[in-house]
Amino acid sequence: MQQTIQINLKRFKNFLGFSKSYLIRNNPIKAFINETVAIVKDMLSINKKRKLAKYRLNYQMYKLNQMEKLIAANNDHVFLRGNKFNEMR
Repeated sequence: MQQTIQINLKRFKNFLGFSKSYLIRNNPIKAFINETVAIVKDMLSINKKRKLAKYRLNYQMYKLNQMEKLIAANNDHVFLRGNKFNEMR
């Protein structure tokens, strides 16, 4: 009986040692704090990210319009070239 109690106490002590080591390596409080700080940083920088995305979108739309104008200028269709249509009239 006494030997069983000693074995169980030894196992429990080992378990507490493993738990302590795990909590030291992977501190849940530090992880929670780091995650909260990351969320706050994202919330504060979302306006900057929105402006950057808007700039990129406007730049791509500008390039698309340039390409459309270039294609329309080199196309033989009358409805795409106003100058040629006016000359024919």
